[in-house]
Amino acid sequence: MSASGGTRAIVAALGANLAIAVAKFVAFAFSGSSSMLAEGVHSVADSGNQFLLLVGGKKAQREATEQHPFGYGRERYVYAFLVSIVLFSIGGMFAIYEGYEKISHPHELENWYWPVAVLAFAICAEGYSFRTAIKESNELRGKLSWPQFIRRAKAPELPVVLLEDFGALIGLVLALGGVGLALLTGNGVWDGVGTVCIGVLLVLIALVLAAETKSLLLGEAAGTDVIEQIKDATVDGDTVTGIIHMRTLHLGPEELLVAAKIAVQHDDTATEVAAAIDAAESRIRAAVPIARVIYLEPDVYSAAEAARGADPEATPGGPNPHATGH
Repeated sequence: MSASGGTRAIVAALGANLAIAVAKFVAFAFSGSSSMLAEGVHSVADSGNQFLLLVGGKKAQREATEQHPFGYGRERYVYAFLVSIVLFSIGGMFAIYEGYEKISHPHELENWYWPVAVLAFAICAEGYSFRTAIKESNELRGKLSWPQFIRRAKAPELPVVLLEDFGALIGLVLALGGVGLALLTGNGVWDGVGTVCIGVLLVLIALVLAAETKSLLLGEAAGTDVIEQIKDATVDGDTVTGIIHMRTLHLGPEELLVAAKIAVQHDDTATEVAAAIDAAESRIRAAVPIARVIYLEPDVYSAAEAARGADPEATPGGPNPHATGH
């Protein structure tokens, strides 16, 4: 996994969650707090999620094969989608169930100082992990807002860790609130209410992650800025006079497929066209290094064909390639 995949952020989150999980289960054993049990399971689920991200990153590095000629880059998307399933089922639904049970059969907390101390420790540890994820993300985020970064990032690991850590911090505050209200009122129902709130939060985060990784699994095009860089690099105004149509597809976070029909001079020889294609490919790879697979088809631009307009049946999933000339 490349550095841009957020390996440091994943390892930091994994270490923090393993330590926090142990502390939470100890606190649950001494206090009987359902919030602590839910938070303990949450931390175990998060640890498993970070392990899945590391496994996905490792598997994505395999060489292309005859059966998978474009490689295994999308393995990272598959494992990120599994993370959302784990977070929803093990983290969210378990917490909601445990909270419901505690509300139905409340009991007073014992040894209250255990959950309070562990929650304080967990907030510090999760804060460190969240800070690491923010630092890693800022190197890639640029001028994007945080919602835009999570939506547009092609590497799934950093958005996953960011959302997990953000949700963990909010969950810890909810757990602390539930334990605090249970102590102040002497009513264990509040501990269950805090647990249910944690479960709802985890379910919402899991749904956001599932929606984002689903989009990546289906196949996303390059960003607008990258597409413009490819267009500028392709056309030199001499051997390649324009782009008739172009499609891009992320084969993985750092692997981009570029397919384009390019306009060449009508009187160019086959040798000149082949040289023009080779030169265009070199310019594209220099401008956008992640463009690993490039297919360029030469054609002659026709204003008459361009004026005919779009034909939705001409190209699967998009407008007629002749709409901008052929």
